[in-house]
Amino acid sequence: MHLSATAIVCAVLAHGEHGAVARLMTPEDGLLPGYVRGGRSRRLKPVLLPGNIVQAEFRARSEDQLAQLTVELVHSRAGLLGEPLAAAAIEWATALTAATLPEGQPFPTLHVALDGLIAAIEAAPSARGWGSALVLYELLLLGEIGFGLDLSACAVTDARDDLIYVSPKSGRAVSRVAGQDYRDRLLHLPPFMATGGPARDWADIHDGLKLTGHFLGRDVLIDRRAPLLAARERLIDRIKRLS
Repeated sequence: MHLSATAIVCAVLAHGEHGAVARLMTPEDGLLPGYVRGGRSRRLKPVLLPGNIVQAEFRARSEDQLAQLTVELVHSRAGLLGEPLAAAAIEWATALTAATLPEGQPFPTLHVALDGLIAAIEAAPSARGWGSALVLYELLLLGEIGFGLDLSACAVTDARDDLIYVSPKSGRAVSRVAGQDYRDRLLHLPPFMATGGPARDWADIHDGLKLTGHFLGRDVLIDRRAPLLAARERLIDRIKRLS
């Protein structure tokens, strides 16, 4: 197996005395792992930072073998390490990707979305500039791995207008009229999650994060992946303090 791709670094784990296993998000082949010889060296450690874009070469004798991976830096996000909020957001988005996607399956839409999210964080470190993009990325990821929400019509009436809630059980949208007697049990649906585009205000961002967080915690980040939720909570706490 020989594969060459421009990829996003998502996770890096120490392997042996000097090496590392990196998991990269590629445009056409999805999440791929590879062993980087000397991956913890002074030369390569700054290259293998989550969020960096690298030119990657994967080589293996068989598909079952962990590929040998060589990387060259294409674009560095190291400058964002001095921005605690931006660094935490990139760390969360890449860690979520690495922990939830099956390896070797194509997710081209997710690759584009992750690349766009990290670029938005880089362009505007304030969460007001990328908070809605993070919510939409989490929403897209839920759908891509089989836990998508149905925000197209009301679960009760099939109405397509005035959808302002989501059922925490079914993941379906609920209209204002249908949900008025149960609003304390429903999740708020900010308009941007149904229509795309930016959030109107901080309240929309917080509502969106609460909504996607509910389904990530219930359906995805369980068992060995549960500790990831703590990293997400730390990120949300930072956003709340600054909003």
